[in-house]
Amino acid sequence: MIYDLARRVLFAADPETAHELTLESLRLGHWLGATRLLCKARKQPVRCMGLDFPNPVGVAPGLDKNGDYFEALGDLGFGFVEIGTVTPRPQPGNPRPRVFRLPRAQAMINRLGFNNKGVDHLVRRVRRHRFKGVLGINIGKNFDTPIAKAVDDYLHCLDKVYPCADYVTINISSPNTQNLRDLQGKKELDRLLAAVTARRSELAERHGRHVPLAVKVAPDLEDGQIDAIAEVVVRRGMDAVIATNTTIGREGVEGLRHADEAGGLSGAPLKQKADRVLAVLRKALPPHIALIGVGGITRGQDAVDKLDLGADLVQFYTGMVYRGPELIAECLQAIADRNGA
Repeated sequence: MIYDLARRVLFAADPETAHELTLESLRLGHWLGATRLLCKARKQPVRCMGLDFPNPVGVAPGLDKNGDYFEALGDLGFGFVEIGTVTPRPQPGNPRPRVFRLPRAQAMINRLGFNNKGVDHLVRRVRRHRFKGVLGINIGKNFDTPIAKAVDDYLHCLDKVYPCADYVTINISSPNTQNLRDLQGKKELDRLLAAVTARRSELAERHGRHVPLAVKVAPDLEDGQIDAIAEVVVRRGMDAVIATNTTIGREGVEGLRHADEAGGLSGAPLKQKADRVLAVLRKALPPHIALIGVGGITRGQDAVDKLDLGADLVQFYTGMVYRGPELIAECLQAIADRNGA
């Protein structure tokens, strides 16, 4: 009810302004202690990637790109928060407008382009935090780094975030950075993951801790491509796959205002594609490699569907735009009912 009223105000503003207002309001609520009082999440412990999660519902990256708000987001009841995508150097992203709402479909299109303040800013923020939940950090490459040198950007970010992340996600699937998805090709992916897992071994010895690595893939993959990715993930010793990022397809939003805008489509219309990739991955991967299901969660049953398809954890972002924090509680209740808790 409270969010229904807030949403009317927020939807009167452009999406990025509304995003900024929401996060600043959450930060104020965190500072006052209000969000912790209003949002009490029930414990549903899950062990995944060698980490103990308070519950299996997390916030997807993009909501807090720079590590400025993750403590406030944690107050809402999420079992884990993933921040980023962060790049080695600050970059402004693509020109505005670059985010578009499609309310009739509970969807959004964005072409943000990894806008962020750079990895050094994020690391400074994270080092100052007192967050007790599980924190993932999502890393990418700068827009002007040639794809042939992308490995260098990922290694730079991994070096920086390793000491302060609970897990690190290698983002190779945003449709808004030119040629980034080429890294999902078998040869390119093998080269990248060989480099990051080798660097992880060095960092683990240096810092005395093993940080799990995940790779985030696109929903616009054929079954053969998914199987090839799974093969590389197993061979290179990755800990998890996150399925999926946004789609370049427009199924489910045809004819709607903004449907023809360039960028990645998220929200309810993404669910079918994301679930298909999730199901194929679960069949292709051994049980010890975790799956995080994301894409199209706008109600509790959507989260349950992903767990039924083999996900160990779930994430959402666009669902929060349309449903607010009540979606977290709804997902947790639906999962508890599924598990007979």
